Amino acid sequence: EVQLVESGGGLAQAGGSLRLPCAASGFTFDDYAIGWFRQAPGKEREGISCFSNKDGYTYYEDSVKGRFTISSDNAKSTVYLQMNNLKPEDTAVYFCAQGWQFYCSGSQVDSEDFGSWGQGTQVTVSS
Repeated sequence: EVQLVESGGGLAQAGGSLRLPCAASGFTFDDYAIGWFRQAPGKEREGISCFSNKDGYTYYEDSVKGRFTISSDNAKSTVYLQMNNLKPEDTAVYFCAQGWQFYCSGSQVDSEDFGSWGQGTQVTVSS
């Protein structure tokens, strides 16, 4: 059974940092891309980043580029989203998801390219 479990959310001040782990199980880590999404209250879900462990490719949307960084720990089958210089507009529930393929699209992070999803973790950034 495929499982994705996010953690690490919480309250941060503007300018602060949080790191969100996404622990994956039930599939071969290298064979599927991992995407990060977020959904703020009253807004649509937004894809913000994608990571392919097989070829090391990472993609970031402009809204997080330069502030957020993806890394992985293969031994733990875990992908981390390091979020720095947080802004109040980063407040949202953050989700990780398993891609249908090992590669990321080079132009966007589309939820239709991802199958299994975690339950999400809340990130709140105060000004």
